[in-house]
Amino acid sequence: MKSEIGAAVIWIAISLLLAAVIAPHLRHAGLNFAAYAATNDTSALVKDLGESCGRAKFSRYFNRSLMLSALALMPLLFRRIRAIRSTRETANPHALLPTPWKSRAAQIATGFAIAAALLLVTGIGLELAGAFEMRQKLPSAGKFLNKTLIPAIAAPLLEEWLFRGVLLGLWLRFAKPVSACIGTSLLFAFVHFLKPPAGSEIANPDHALAGFELLGKILLHFTDPNFFVTEFAVLAGIGLILAWTRLRTRALWFAIGLHAGWIAAFKGFNLIFTKTPDSFLRPWGIGDGLNSGAIPLAALCLTAYACHHALKPFSRS
Repeated sequence: MKSEIGAAVIWIAISLLLAAVIAPHLRHAGLNFAAYAATNDTSALVKDLGESCGRAKFSRYFNRSLMLSALALMPLLFRRIRAIRSTRETANPHALLPTPWKSRAAQIATGFAIAAALLLVTGIGLELAGAFEMRQKLPSAGKFLNKTLIPAIAAPLLEEWLFRGVLLGLWLRFAKPVSACIGTSLLFAFVHFLKPPAGSEIANPDHALAGFELLGKILLHFTDPNFFVTEFAVLAGIGLILAWTRLRTRALWFAIGLHAGWIAAFKGFNLIFTKTPDSFLRPWGIGDGLNSGAIPLAALCLTAYACHHALKPFSRS
């Protein structure tokens, strides 16, 4: 394919295939490391890492293999993109623009406040409706901050750079904004569900083709209508809002704030509350958490409406 979009699609497909090949080998190495950490006098950090490797499921090794494959192949993607641009250099009216640091801080803070507040209000409303209940044992303050702040900082920076910075930027060069936003949002949701359905097992994780077996189960998961309505649609909606804010501001900062607010609220809510499986709202109204169901999807619509007004001071579309 002689387009930047085609190059990105090929990069993703090859990354998936490479991850399927190396996942069993990475799991074998992880289990060996776990055994070494358990039987030798090592530091607490090494022992914790070894325990994490020992209890990790095969799907987690597949996800890590996919991340490694994508990063390893990214230089080839960029090289291909440069070659394509050298033959068809065109101006991009939606390219990212430099942003003053005060505007960056304001965009991050505004996005964070809108996303976190509306998601937490949704969660509290669902708790009052009986869909969730408070855990009997609450986490310590240190664990709560560790489980919420670190993901809320790391994931938005990496994912916004990759999806709204690199991939959406590529898509906008050869497609209309609506098509580019929808395409990258569907891809964003697809990548987040690269795991098998709950309860599915791999017959022999040590087999050389175990990664391909897992990949088949993952792709089969996308044929479930309930999954599409209650989970996939929510992540795709999140991707659309993030892509739209990137277009409006021609920067990533508001999207980073939104993304961080959603993660902080979602992780924090899960640490304090747990689901009540007998709720009348399940499975269509609310799924296992605040990231699935028709009610979280409606909360996203309210978030988009709030962002429409909040983005006016930062709009450079």
